[in-house]
Amino acid sequence: MSAKLFFLKEFFRDPRAVGSVIPTSRAAIDALLDPVDWSRVRTVVEYGPGTGVFTREILSRIRPSARLVAIDTNRVFIDYLRDVIADDRLVCVHGSAADVEAILARCGEHAADYVISGLPFSTLPGAITDAIMDSTCRAIRPGGAFLVYQYSLFVMPMLEARFDRVQLGRVWRCTPPARLFWAHRSMASAFSLDDAESLAAE
Repeated sequence: MSAKLFFLKEFFRDPRAVGSVIPTSRAAIDALLDPVDWSRVRTVVEYGPGTGVFTREILSRIRPSARLVAIDTNRVFIDYLRDVIADDRLVCVHGSAADVEAILARCGEHAADYVISGLPFSTLPGAITDAIMDSTCRAIRPGGAFLVYQYSLFVMPMLEARFDRVQLGRVWRCTPPARLFWAHRSMASAFSLDDAESLAAE
């Protein structure tokens, strides 16, 4: 079964958890990830990796000594990633993003440089969304950021309430058009708002 058909099957099995009928487009992936200086990144966390469209791209960008921790509540996706991606830098965890701090600790990491998420926050229970947002903010090291792709502005006030600065972008070359968010834990930034806007507009 192809990755797209596998993803579609899981969407129909649990649409509220998967959130989208198709994987994220390449245009959205590049727009979200391109502003990051990956040569400086040591630890990345991905929420809701699904069939690994972001996972593979992150692995292609991070250093040989870096680590990617992929967390998903869907064991089927976690088992799939373990089967199809042979990379010692990838740690696949069946669990909740709300437990990211404990998961990082079990992996021997104190914090993440970046957390990347495509979780469908608008369909998750409010208490779970708040728990994920709070734990994520604590799990990101100073100077790091929470990179989020969504299809609405639903998460904007939640990010603004927890992070020092939030940058917003839009990608039209995907269905539906994607909203991109770069939420910084500190005022320091590795790239400018103009950089983010120009990437999202391409």
